[in-house]
Amino acid sequence: MSEVGVGVGGGREVDARAHGGRGADAPADGGRGADAPADGGREVGVVVVGAGQAGLSSAYHLRRAGLRPDRDFVVLDHSPGAGGAWQFRWPSLTYGKVHGMHSLPGMELTGADPARPSADVIAGYFAEYERAFDLRVRRPVDVRAVRDGSGGRLLVETSAGVWSARALINATGTWDRPFWPRVPGQETFRGRQLHTAQYAGPEEFAGQRVVVVGGGASGTQHLLELAPYAAATTWVTRRPPVFREGPFDEEAGRAAVALVDERVRGGLPPRSVVSVTGLPLNDAIRRGLADGVLDRQPMFDRITPDGVAWRDGRRVAADVILWATGFRAALGHLAPLGLREPGGGIRVDGTRVLADPRVHLVGYGPSASTIGANRAGRAAVRDVRRLLAEDPAGAAAA
Repeated sequence: MSEVGVGVGGGREVDARAHGGRGADAPADGGRGADAPADGGREVGVVVVGAGQAGLSSAYHLRRAGLRPDRDFVVLDHSPGAGGAWQFRWPSLTYGKVHGMHSLPGMELTGADPARPSADVIAGYFAEYERAFDLRVRRPVDVRAVRDGSGGRLLVETSAGVWSARALINATGTWDRPFWPRVPGQETFRGRQLHTAQYAGPEEFAGQRVVVVGGGASGTQHLLELAPYAAATTWVTRRPPVFREGPFDEEAGRAAVALVDERVRGGLPPRSVVSVTGLPLNDAIRRGLADGVLDRQPMFDRITPDGVAWRDGRRVAADVILWATGFRAALGHLAPLGLREPGGGIRVDGTRVLADPRVHLVGYGPSASTIGANRAGRAAVRDVRRLLAEDPAGAAAA
């Protein structure tokens, strides 16, 4: 553990055997010996899609419930390695700059060097977690579609074959769906346009004029990093940013979750976290406000070949437009199930999709935070166990 700077907190020793570690009863063929259903696919009780915080939390609770990986459930992840979306974060986002990273259930993240890149720290922690609890994540596996199968089961079509499952826990997050707003003249810009998902650090913008679009945590972090390198920075947001004074306590957290939950229950897409919680007014933000780096401008009306422009005639020349405009839930593989409501979202009760109780969304809507993802994994498994118990085929797995 020392090489990744994390450890097991509180002096507790993790014993993976107590959580169903590989033993004499584990299938040598990875679960492929089970009879396949009539419409094809390797049969398991549960398929977990995604191995970020929400997916690993779900897999942990499946283990605690007595289900065995590769036999009763399988975890599929399309990323090249452990770490979920964290493995793709830019190197200058050190662990000390990360807001509210909560440990996974059953194993604390302790002793991490705040100066190390968060991608390295958290990827190492996730990899150790997968080993400690023998979760046997399969990667890289792309889940292409989830469809109705025979006998009330779900067919999960992937780049590694088809699984037939009684239930699906979807934990695909948002990193694979960066949101790019459409603005008139966007295609005429002669400079560079990139999204937060492509940001690799501030050094490459040395001497350039950069317009940063977006009022979330990523936008402010980019601006504070870029300012010492860029020739000029301009901050643009659709709505005036709301800065939050004081600690984000449990009561405030509950209120934020309730607002997100209300939208999701109404069948609307979840809003961004910052739109509900506001931006924390820490020392770095205060310096940025005082120095004029965080001098917010309203959204421009069009993009020109050499910059951006507003209706009142004001223009800003730019070499780069950096879109820190967030992400959308990566749920395209669920389209064959027809889960979306007219408002564009998927209605859930807790984590259970109301249109199809076989499907659970963890890390979606009110469970999108790291602590919310942990709780959602536990809640989803509780419901899934009830579903499996109702099904004679699933009851054997449970």
